[in-house]
Amino acid sequence: MAKVKVGIPQGTRDFSAEVVKKRQYIFNTIRNVFELYGFQPLETPAMENLETLMGKYGEEGDKLIFKILNNGLENPSKFEQTRNAFEKILEGKNNPNITERALRYDLTIPFARYVAMNHGQLTFPFKRYQIQPVWRADRPQKGRYREFYQCDADVVGSNSLLNEVELVHIYATVFKQLSIEVEIKINSRKILAALAEVCGGAEKLTDITVAIDKLDKIGIEKVKEELVQRGLNENQINIIEQYLLIDGSNVERLNKLKKLIGNNELGNKGIEEIEYVLTHCQLSIVNCQLDFTLARGLNYYTGIIFEIKAKNVQMGSIGGGGRYDDLTGLFGVPNIPGVGISFGVDRIYDVMEELKLFPETLSSSTQVLFFNLGIEEGKKAFHLMQQLRSKNIRCELFHETSKFDKQFKYAEKKNIPYAIIIGSKELTENTCVVKNLSNGTQQTITQEALTLFSF
Repeated sequence: MAKVKVGIPQGTRDFSAEVVKKRQYIFNTIRNVFELYGFQPLETPAMENLETLMGKYGEEGDKLIFKILNNGLENPSKFEQTRNAFEKILEGKNNPNITERALRYDLTIPFARYVAMNHGQLTFPFKRYQIQPVWRADRPQKGRYREFYQCDADVVGSNSLLNEVELVHIYATVFKQLSIEVEIKINSRKILAALAEVCGGAEKLTDITVAIDKLDKIGIEKVKEELVQRGLNENQINIIEQYLLIDGSNVERLNKLKKLIGNNELGNKGIEEIEYVLTHCQLSIVNCQLDFTLARGLNYYTGIIFEIKAKNVQMGSIGGGGRYDDLTGLFGVPNIPGVGISFGVDRIYDVMEELKLFPETLSSSTQVLFFNLGIEEGKKAFHLMQQLRSKNIRCELFHETSKFDKQFKYAEKKNIPYAIIIGSKELTENTCVVKNLSNGTQQTITQEALTLFSF
């Protein structure tokens, strides 16, 4: 048998026990805050029908969708029917004979599909959270993977801006509990749509937002070059540059924006909505930074948009979202407004790891190791271990009779804080030695008192 080269797909990872515990710490923190704010859990399939996903993420996003080959293509008769179609697939076109399904790109579109399918049974406003993996055919790099988890919270069936205010507070609460200092950035797609109108027409919105969304990566000069390639003239590009260079406090930025867009109705509506959210957040001492360069390149956003950046570390956004007032209309169920946010768990993990923010207690799972010093000693140790387990104390018995040194090294490598030693002497006297492995102290207690010991 030929030797198989062992490896995993690029952009994916294995997670050790230590990493899983740290990730669960993040998941549980976010989940608890979601439920504190009245959100309920939902799960959707890993794959969706291709038509559900395509055309929802803009031209850049559609290129990153992982398509799944239909079953049975190894059948020679089926392959002959689809031979020429493979060339179309390589050109980026779809063929139902080859692929009808895809791995989900995010959690928002599957959620919108779920609402469209079940809107008759849901109680609105419907508040759901979802913690599941998504897949993107992106180029792997630091903080960017092909398989990664998202944690989303969405509210549908309500136009109230109180939902945006609460979502900002969820971000602030979660990152405070995780001890991550962040910038909560806010903008509005209405303002971007107004910019497009000022620059000549609403049809230019996608061209402008796709280019602006790359500002952090390629800089303003490259953005201007891309706008030229997308057909905007010099005057329009100058207006966009003025817009991108707006600075100052939140109030100063809004005043400068009002001068730039004039009496544009859509833009003024966006400004009004942003002022509402900023005012409510100020009352709770939650700091939001108005950032007009924030575009969120996804086409389905229609109102306020968010993005979260971690301070003191080089990393892309670790959260984002916004309002999408007719997303379910894509699935034949119009007029169900919605707004949602997402946490990028994998990037949050990288930030916490780099800044050493995880609690030290997460490194230990087993609290107590019972030494195995003989057949009868082992039997007694096992009996006492089960008593501790009934008290929710995490413990284990060394798997075989071994020398002290080997069992101590095992406890050290697993960061087990306590060892319980029952030798022939302790077996006779119905006692046990409890050793604190972190400071080296030990004491002898009765076996009956073991369940009362504070580990």
